[in-house]
Amino acid sequence: MLSLETIYHAKYVLKDIIRQTDLIPAPKIKSGVNVYLKTENLQHTGSFKIRGASYKISQLSEEEKRHGVIACSAGNHAQGVALAAQKCNIPAVICLPEGAPISKVEATRAYGAEVVLVPGVYDDAYAKAISLRDEKGYTFIHPFNDELVIAGQGTIGLEILDQLDNVDAVVVPIGGGGLISGVAYAIKTLRPDVKVYGVQSAGAPSMLNSLEHEQITCLEHVQTIADGIKVKEPGDHTFDLCRQYVDQIVTVTDDEVAGAILKLIETQKLITEGAGAVSVAAVMYDKIPVEGKNVVCILSGGNIDVTILSKVIERGLLKAGRSDTLAIQLEDRPGQLAKVSKLLASLNANVVSVFYDKASEGSNITDCVLRINIETRDADHIREVHQALAENGFSLLD
Repeated sequence: MLSLETIYHAKYVLKDIIRQTDLIPAPKIKSGVNVYLKTENLQHTGSFKIRGASYKISQLSEEEKRHGVIACSAGNHAQGVALAAQKCNIPAVICLPEGAPISKVEATRAYGAEVVLVPGVYDDAYAKAISLRDEKGYTFIHPFNDELVIAGQGTIGLEILDQLDNVDAVVVPIGGGGLISGVAYAIKTLRPDVKVYGVQSAGAPSMLNSLEHEQITCLEHVQTIADGIKVKEPGDHTFDLCRQYVDQIVTVTDDEVAGAILKLIETQKLITEGAGAVSVAAVMYDKIPVEGKNVVCILSGGNIDVTILSKVIERGLLKAGRSDTLAIQLEDRPGQLAKVSKLLASLNANVVSVFYDKASEGSNITDCVLRINIETRDADHIREVHQALAENGFSLLD
């Protein structure tokens, strides 16, 4: 059974293995909320996962260590297990979904693990890992549904209470539930007055659905940019712990996650992956009642694929009203583009690119369409630009 004593023991075992990550104030995240960031994105391997993996492996028998370990993961648990196994000089096999970011796959290999790519999502990788465990005799290191793994993650809760005496709420990402189970258990046992909120992607609300149905529910389909929490079904241990110790679970959209990633880059100079930013997204977009409170957002990981990062930033700019695409129908004659450009310049909207399309069927044969990408300050600035164009006789297409 999970106990506070086990979590404290994990803290002792991990003191020379993991970093006690900084808790930093982030006043620009949300006006009216005292936000603090628990920077597990700066942890060894770029994720909190090394805590649970290292503690679990440290408690294996010598015989189990000789047989080696196997794990399945969307990426971060893979790296945690690989590094922990390397430090113990034992072999590790990691099953990953074949769609896992290349950066996570290569990082796992770099820590010395054998990587097996499996078609499908996390749950398919899990089935393959169990099959190999039974065939080869490996010890399986579960990414979330294991009480020793949960105890390792719970050390984050102990650190938060040590770092911020007057904490009112802690906001935690949820995939399978290992992180929030450990954090919530530690915090609620020591400080039952502190609220613990969980955040899932709207495209993968497995724990939320399970709690609403009062039984473990498996989603048929999951889709989210937050690949680290892209889990179809929570575990029985994590389900029970969330039911007992978590105050509320909310969801955020991919656009909101992108907005949070952009906000962290611009205001805090911190890179997070999608799963790592969902806690901040929940605060930014008023998903939880924390106005005027001292709130800790756990940034669970920073291992975002650079090829995805540019797309996320672009989506984040759109969500924040920092960019817009104008489609303006014009009569195709000299001087029209100059008029539009002059008007946009007067409004301090920066033109990024211009595309010219001939008129489509149904419009006047002498018409054209200008598609102009602009940089703006915010959503109010976009509305100002649209209004000014309309007032000057320009027709905006939807």
